[in-house]
Amino acid sequence: MLNTSKGISFVLGLAISALMVAFLSLLEESSYQVLLLAGLLSFSISYLLINFTLEFLVFREISNLYLLLEKIQKKDLTELNDSGKSLRSSLSPLHKINAVINSYAIARQREIETLQKNAEFRREFIADISHELKTPIFATQGYIHTLLDGAMDDKAVRMKFLKRAAKSLDSLDVLVQDLLTLNQMESGVIKFNFSDFDLKELILEVMEQLEHKASKRKVAIHFDFDQEKNHTTHADRQKIFRVCQNLIFNAVKYNHEGGDVKIHLKVQKNSLLVEVKDNGPGIPPEDLKRIFERFYRVEKSRSKKEGGTGLGLAIAKHILEGHKSKINVASTLGKGSVFSFSLPLEKEKKTSEKEAPTAQAT
Repeated sequence: MLNTSKGISFVLGLAISALMVAFLSLLEESSYQVLLLAGLLSFSISYLLINFTLEFLVFREISNLYLLLEKIQKKDLTELNDSGKSLRSSLSPLHKINAVINSYAIARQREIETLQKNAEFRREFIADISHELKTPIFATQGYIHTLLDGAMDDKAVRMKFLKRAAKSLDSLDVLVQDLLTLNQMESGVIKFNFSDFDLKELILEVMEQLEHKASKRKVAIHFDFDQEKNHTTHADRQKIFRVCQNLIFNAVKYNHEGGDVKIHLKVQKNSLLVEVKDNGPGIPPEDLKRIFERFYRVEKSRSKKEGGTGLGLAIAKHILEGHKSKINVASTLGKGSVFSFSLPLEKEKKTSEKEAPTAQAT
């Protein structure tokens, strides 16, 4: 009986009413009716107040505390809520303890989820990099062992296999360099060398470099820009060249044979917007959020056939983040994809301003 709020309230109410009646019975003016009424009133009031206090400020909070500890023990923290507001407004110290434990459990659960995600990422990364390294290494081993087994005597075979082995080693070198570059960017080791340059001229250079690749796949590259406007930006030219190179190269590589790649350079109020659009197969919606991850490929088999390290978009993303910008992507299955980014527009300096000091000197 004494383990419930009603039982405790009943006993304490009887004790208080008994004390009240005993005290009033010492007074000569107290009649039997007065004593009975006083006893009933004191019992009722005491019972209600004590029961309310115990039920809402003690027992209910203890019950919630037990439930919370049970969930923590079972690692079932999905239904926990952050109770910071109730922690400030509650009068019950037990409720405050409950809220603190609740907040602590939520924080630990978030840490556990983060650790689990990181562990999963590490497993995927190790599996991906092992696969990427294995391909050129095994290929090179195959060519060299074939030569050592006797094919070296045939000059034509020797040259062919040596060239293939060299190509595989070049691919391995590109992969390692990309990994080092990405790691240095994430750790902040690589510094950016900002300068003013013409973004239009940079894109034309990239197009010229990829002209042979595009012609082999019969892909036409179109560049749309306003010749009368200024396209000067302030950025790291070498790294922005790599971003444009990666986006245009991908638009050619993953396009249909005989497709089109359209590059738009738009002058906005205080920025330059670059859009690279292809009319290829497009990217599924479930893959759009992951294409900037290391080694992530939408079509594994096709991507391996086409080559590449799978790090280009991840590097481009980090380069643009270093320029306080970001890369955006929109894609429709069967219609193609559009990648875009912005850079600051540098205002063109007027010639009259440059010549003004000379005019004053003469």
